[in-house]
Amino acid sequence: MFNSIIGNDKVKNYLEASIENGKTSHSYMFVGIEGIGKRLVAMDFAKRVLCLNESDGDCSCKSCLEFKSSNHPDFNVIEPDGNSLKIEQVRELQRKIQEKPIISNKKIYIIDDAEKMTTEAQNCLLKTLEEPPEFAILILVGSNESLFLDTIKSRCIILHFDKIDNNDLKDFLNKNFELQVKDEVLKIFQGSIGKAIELKDKIEEYEQIGNMLKQLNKKDMLEIISMAKPIYEAKEEIYSILEYINVELLELSKENYQFTKCIEIVENTKERLKNNGNYDMCIDNLLFNMWREVN
Repeated sequence: MFNSIIGNDKVKNYLEASIENGKTSHSYMFVGIEGIGKRLVAMDFAKRVLCLNESDGDCSCKSCLEFKSSNHPDFNVIEPDGNSLKIEQVRELQRKIQEKPIISNKKIYIIDDAEKMTTEAQNCLLKTLEEPPEFAILILVGSNESLFLDTIKSRCIILHFDKIDNNDLKDFLNKNFELQVKDEVLKIFQGSIGKAIELKDKIEEYEQIGNMLKQLNKKDMLEIISMAKPIYEAKEEIYSILEYINVELLELSKENYQFTKCIEIVENTKERLKNNGNYDMCIDNLLFNMWREVN
């Protein structure tokens, strides 16, 4: 179990021990940044709990075969309908979870992006968390613990997932994609395997952006605009780039405190973009205001 999942050994060891000791809970909350394996851990945990042979590896029991084919009647994943998880989805879960298991001794429901439940949906779910069927396990997977109601959190075992170590990220990219990544570039991924996979083909562009930031107080404005070409061409991933810029600015501020003032400029740019500001003008203002701040 969990053999192919990198990092968060404490969480994985805790879940393994709970199965071996027969002390699994009725409700869990897996929380941490996106792309660090929360859902993968939940899936492996569910497969092991449902296994008829209590196997810790490959198994050919009916439960494991049905699980691998994504056709297990005692397992379900609930995902947001549009931008939110709605009360109707929770009501359907409540209706189905009361039915006894068909193959296994347990029924397991994973609610992914669970922080996207509306307040009404969370309040509705509360009844199931308070009085779960003895055979049911609910796993809420989310990236923002603060968006859950306190009444929901108080009825779950909360497991916090840590960012993936940079050395593990480097090994993962080398092993799976034959990429040799510099330590400096690893900051792009912010400890997330998911972000590393998403951005692995953009490393060169991010390196250019990092170099541009280091030259903010050394080059004139026209040179900075020329160096910032990857930002102008990255409209679809601008929020990831702005996050990376803030990470770099924090690092640069260790040598020059003026770079800290640029972080507010980045945050203002995010707001303008969210309010449908003209993209090129937003980037123009971002670059000019940062350049002016450090010169």
